[in-house]
Parts: sequence; structure tokens; C-alpha cells
Amino acid sequence: CIINLLINLFNISIYNVLAQIMTLESGKPIRESYGEVTYGTSFLDYYAEEAIRPTSAGGGFITPSPFESTANGSPRGKIMAIHEAVGVTAMITPWNFPLAMITRKVGPALAVGCTSILKPSELTPLTAIAMKTLALRAGIPDHVFQLIISDKANTPLIGTELCTNKMIRKISFTGSTSVGKLLMKEISNNVNRLSLDFYCTFSF
Repeated sequence: CIINLLINLFNISIYNVLAQIMTLESGKPIRESYGEVTYGTSFLDYYAEEAIRPTSAGGGFITPSPFESTANGSPRGKIMAIHEAVGVTAMITPWNFPLAMITRKVGPALAVGCTSILKPSELTPLTAIAMKTLALRAGIPDHVFQLIISDKANTPLIGTELCTNKMIRKISFTGSTSVGKLLMKEISNNVNRLSLDFYCTFSF
């Protein structure tokens, strides 16, 4: 599995490099950066294992219908659900968790067979570039995991493109409520899937 290869690349020297990059560009303490590398890798571990389960992409389940037969009260038929990849996905990640938010979003997308376009924060692009480099070294094709780097002035234009491009089937965003509202408004014309994770709304 390519994701397992990506996990294996996270050796001690890579841990050090990624932690140092995060500390230098975001200002977080080095110990916290080391913790984020470990935390971020755990998402890859989890979704690599989920990818091979029968209920993952290409799998599914069959369950009795909740509707009863009028004759004897038994279920009236069965319901079958098949899990399929949605297609091209776009991820927009924040500056405060520049590595973990990438693995948390891109990891499951790749595991189920979706291609991913990542737009990291303009404040922390170096961690995203490092992750892209590791993905290439792991054998993930360049067009399967793409990276968009931008300055602050052009970020709204990129958001609009991601929301209105008909090739993109799902967007995942972590950031401010105000930006999330704009994305929600712009994506409504295409009625695409949208996952929003706003600051200060975490469940933990």
C-alpha cells in the first residue's frame, strides 16, 4: 500500500527535518512539532488500515429493510450500500497544524482512491512542500496529490476556483468561520460535498 510506504519514510531523520521546518515557519516549540509529526503519522496509520477493510471503498454492507412486510412482519427486502470514492477532492488547511491537518485530510482521500488538491495556509507552505516531496518518494503519482502554494492576496481566487470548478467533487476546509461561510456560498451552485471544521468548534 502506498500509504504504508509513506509511513515508512517517516524515519528518525525525517522526523527531525519535519519538526524543524514546522518550528521555523510557524514558531511552535520544537517539542510540540515533534508531537505533531507523531500525531500526523497516526492518521496515515489509521487510514492505511481502514483502506483494506471490507467496508472501505469498493466494499459496503447489506442490511434488512426497516420496512416490515404486511403479511408476517418480516423485513420487506434488503438495503445495499456501496462505498465509492467521490473523485477529485480539494483540501484547505490552516497554519496552526500544518502537518497533521494534511495527513488528516489527504490520508483518507488517498486511501479510498480519491485524488487530492491541497491548498495549505500561505503562512506555512514549507511543511506542505515537504509532505508533497515525501509523497513523491513514496510513489504517489504527481497528479494524484497536487499542491497549490499562494500568497495571501491570491488565496481568495484559489478558493473560488476550488469551489466552482466542476471537476472537484468535495472540499474539506479547516479554518475561520468567516472564510467557511464564503466557501459555503460559492460551492452552493455546484451542490458539492463540503466538510467544514471551524476554529474553536473541536469536540475535544
